[in-house]
Amino acid sequence: MSDKRRRKKPNSGKGKRKNPATADQNYGKDEEIRINKYIAHAGLCSRREADKYIERGKVKVNGEVVKEHGVKVRRKDKVEVDGQQLSLEPFIYMLLNKSKDVITTTDDDKDRRTVLDEVEDSTGYRVYPVGRLDRNTTGLLLLTNDGDLAHRLMHPSYEVRKTYEIETKKVLTDQQLAEYREGIQLEDGLAKGYNIKRYADAPHIFLMSVFEGRNRLIRRMVEFHGTEVRKLKRVEYAGLTLKDVRTGRWRYLKQHEINNLRKLVKLETLDFNK
Repeated sequence: MSDKRRRKKPNSGKGKRKNPATADQNYGKDEEIRINKYIAHAGLCSRREADKYIERGKVKVNGEVVKEHGVKVRRKDKVEVDGQQLSLEPFIYMLLNKSKDVITTTDDDKDRRTVLDEVEDSTGYRVYPVGRLDRNTTGLLLLTNDGDLAHRLMHPSYEVRKTYEIETKKVLTDQQLAEYREGIQLEDGLAKGYNIKRYADAPHIFLMSVFEGRNRLIRRMVEFHGTEVRKLKRVEYAGLTLKDVRTGRWRYLKQHEINNLRKLVKLETLDFNK
């Protein structure tokens, strides 16, 4: 990322915001941890993706390339993935209300604004977006360094609910909205909408939930009926909403919200009292 761009200050304007819900990873310095679990818990990626890094020879432990999936490491070991040194930082969980024209990536070679710019310098830890919102889509996006949770939330088998506020150029009829409930056939398979509600005072705007994350799914569903999305905002994700979070701002998740997410995708809950 270019150093020429003016850096955005943390939202509070007074340095890092206090996080009431970090969870330390309570590994002893001599406790052995499977290498793919270490990489995931360092926040880089999921365990499955970590295995792929190992297979490509991109993982080093204490300067030596790791060639076996079963290798175990300790907290005090030096672990590098593709030249980046990792560490077992406390788990961090953030909810961002993404602005328009912000891209969902950790870096951009075209020097465009990214979601990490929206939370820049706020925690002192690396975090990564859970899934994607395209550049022109606004709304709720989670960021975390909990690789296992991120991977499961994005995996289609867990059917995480996402709700969008959709404004279309042309008003869709009641029959067209009903077709979403029944399911419409897109080029990559059947797509269904749930809990569809039209705004009484704005008939060109409606809410719709989906339980999958195919590329441009909502926009393609709207295009199926011969019109286009004018505005698209994700207003709910896995039971979390944008309440009290203005556009471009963020907050830490609360402890019960974090454990609700983990239970949703069949992960053990965290003990925040350790």
